[in-house]
Amino acid sequence: MTAKELREALEALPEELKERARAEENRDWLESLEYVLQVEGFERVEELLRLLDEYLYLKGHFPQNRLSTPYLNTIPKGLEPPYPGDLKLEERIANILRWNVAMMVTRANEKAEGIGGHISTYASIAELYEVGFNHFFRGPEAGLDRDLVFFQGHASPGNYARAFLEGRLGEAELENFRREVHPPAGGGRGLSSYPHPWLMPDFWEFPTVSMGLGPIQAIYQARFMRYLEDRGLKPKSAAKVWAFLGDGEHDEPETVGALHLAAREGLDNLIFVVNCNLQRLDGPVRGNSKIIQELERLYRGAGWRVIKIVWGSAWDPLIAKDGEGHLLRRFEALVDGESQRYAAFGAKELRERFFNTPELKRLIEGLSDEELTELTRSRGGHDLKKIYAAYKAAVEHRGSPVVILARTIKGYGMGPTAMAKNVAHQVKKLAEEDLKEARAFLGIPVPEERLPELPYYHPGPDSPEVRYLQERRQALGGFVPERRVRFTGGLEVPGEEFFREFYQGSGGREISTTMAFVRILAKLLRHPVVGKLIVPIVPDEARTFGMEALIAQVGVYSPQGQLYIPVDAGTLTAYKESREGQILEEGITEAGAMADFIAAGTAYAHWGIPTIPFLITYSMFGLQRIGDLVWAAADQRTRGFLLGATAGRTTLLGEGLQHQDGQSQVYALAAPNLLVYDPGFAYEFAVILEDGLKRMYGQGEDVFYYITIENENYPHPPMPEPWERVKEGILKGLYLFRQGEGKGPRVQLLGSGPILPQAMKAQEILRGYGVVADVWSATSYKALYADAIEAERERRLLGKARRPYVAEALEGHEGPVVAASDYLKALPNLIRGYLDRPFCALGTDGFGRSDTREALRDFFEVDARHIAYAALALLAEEGQVEAGLLPKVREELGLKLEATPPHRR
Repeated sequence: MTAKELREALEALPEELKERARAEENRDWLESLEYVLQVEGFERVEELLRLLDEYLYLKGHFPQNRLSTPYLNTIPKGLEPPYPGDLKLEERIANILRWNVAMMVTRANEKAEGIGGHISTYASIAELYEVGFNHFFRGPEAGLDRDLVFFQGHASPGNYARAFLEGRLGEAELENFRREVHPPAGGGRGLSSYPHPWLMPDFWEFPTVSMGLGPIQAIYQARFMRYLEDRGLKPKSAAKVWAFLGDGEHDEPETVGALHLAAREGLDNLIFVVNCNLQRLDGPVRGNSKIIQELERLYRGAGWRVIKIVWGSAWDPLIAKDGEGHLLRRFEALVDGESQRYAAFGAKELRERFFNTPELKRLIEGLSDEELTELTRSRGGHDLKKIYAAYKAAVEHRGSPVVILARTIKGYGMGPTAMAKNVAHQVKKLAEEDLKEARAFLGIPVPEERLPELPYYHPGPDSPEVRYLQERRQALGGFVPERRVRFTGGLEVPGEEFFREFYQGSGGREISTTMAFVRILAKLLRHPVVGKLIVPIVPDEARTFGMEALIAQVGVYSPQGQLYIPVDAGTLTAYKESREGQILEEGITEAGAMADFIAAGTAYAHWGIPTIPFLITYSMFGLQRIGDLVWAAADQRTRGFLLGATAGRTTLLGEGLQHQDGQSQVYALAAPNLLVYDPGFAYEFAVILEDGLKRMYGQGEDVFYYITIENENYPHPPMPEPWERVKEGILKGLYLFRQGEGKGPRVQLLGSGPILPQAMKAQEILRGYGVVADVWSATSYKALYADAIEAERERRLLGKARRPYVAEALEGHEGPVVAASDYLKALPNLIRGYLDRPFCALGTDGFGRSDTREALRDFFEVDARHIAYAALALLAEEGQVEAGLLPKVREELGLKLEATPPHRR
């Protein structure tokens, strides 16, 4: 009977007989296994199980409970779908692009030695891109079905080369590769080194070249798409997130740190394509093993569907011929360092070293050196049919994310200097021999006498190649990459009337700026327009920040809903999970939370949905830990609010060295479009939020905010009059909070955040010594510094006489300046050079300590007593008070000054 007839006969049996037959079959297998175990031992059992696995793999079946499968293509030859495109034409396009990439980078380095660029990465990934471009990546005209594609950063010249064939970039722009400041070719803009949306805002969407940031962002973008859909902010769509990354990139924790999230939440809208060219910058990624097998175990263990494309079509006849598994076992013994040699040295190496047994030699009987050389180059990641089969299986898969592990050759087709050599990543120019070999291998019709010119090759706008790629992109919804901003502003954001209640102060009640923020956020969540657009993001610290009531109010997002009754059910602050939940509670992962922030803060551009992220994190574990992602957020024009909670070196008492933040305000200086504030009172915070909503979502400005908030409770006063002048000062970084009264020597005291009340106390201390002090709130030293350097530049270069705002604000207020903050002295010292008077910066340089706030402020010399003493010391230097007063003041204030400064202790 045939297999079909046997299946039909089995199906025709009554269910009782089927079960009896299965039980008998199980018994036969187990008895056979027991016999082998008893007679031949466990090693023989393992061998048999391995043979059964091999048999299944060769038939195209991959048991899900295996972390590793044989070193074969996941989709066997017999299950490959028909290729839908013109194979010859697509191969020719890929080779034209390889050539133009090589010319672009070589020409750039001929013009400017050391300008850099990468040839070999794109040479290895060209086919992986081209199958996507021609058959899968949906462009901006596909609407909500458009795909988000994270391109491998070092392969960016390939995107430029393709845009050149498409007619989107001209030759002048290729000539300006990596020459953005002074482009040498007229009529063309400079092309950024890597994907940078800040520099090319109509082209690139995602910065990816800081290793590991592309993968983690891709995961959270896919997750945020689901969040938008589950919350009803975006219709469900077929959109996918594609991320192209390198095998060596998996050494970065950010690459692999969120794999479990993608699987746990069933993100089948996510596809990773790993370009396994087996080489990093210095040599093999895993010379003594196989990186593809290692990554397979990693991804399968994390719950991903893994599709391997290891071998190209030239190997199919040998695999089919290998009835006894000799070739399969040789594949298993192969290591990447050995594999690299075959690609570099060709047929002789393969014949002598790989086919090294009589059985393997019989497999290649009659094969020429040319055919063996083709075998060394025939890798799945360069085979359009194998790639298409993998991509088709990936987009059709449901229930989990998919990773495609594609074996390629670094520097493929780039001549003997680059191809598969350890130096491939660093090759910036092709020598004459390489040019000749590359031209022949790629089939580029450039005469030999023109090779010294390093000519680009364009087959013409009406050529079959150009018409084909343009038609394919038109069918798939337009060009990729392309950044289109779908929301440019105009959101009806709350104005002064909404925030006015927070201008009134706390009515004598002691609250923290964190409590003020939570109250404002709770009200914003109820706003009829922006409420549903707010995305609170917390890395497992909501209760620390007093946000537990918000969890009950709007819920934590979970695609599964809530499958249990929480232990605090029935209370006002019950833990609530829901598919419509608004809070993204990420667990202990600041990097994941920041990737959430980026996804939410760029949804205005990708989807036209102006979601408003509020990321609240422990400030010490914010910018310090995830600065690279903050920089990426700045690059891609993210909008939203970063809140550094429990901030300040002396404000967070008890926690000690690892937790007390005295530097995040300084770190925040780096990102040019990050606006930074350290408010001390609720009304300051309200003014900053009002301004941020207006600028980012009302006016569509490409900025985002970092605001430090603290957990120290003290009374918050109402906003001083006149409000408009105070609001202007808050946003510019400095305003007069309380003017000193009386006669006597005068000083100016600048306080920030929770140190502002210390400046107020210092004002009272100084009054006792006959000194009049004005108290200023310095809400943003970054804003003051940015304005000052702009004014200085305008004076130097443009002849304008504008004075810095900080100097104008203090005009008419005599006396030296003491500026105290809970951050490094470098922060207030930013404005020292723009004031023509004595200046003393007090700050918290050094490691934190566990103790009370009072003790910490004494240790770091930033409490009211130290502020007052610093003011008196400056006045003494000017002769405005008697120098002999200082020892008396030290004794009366109880200051025990040590010779060793805090930052050395």
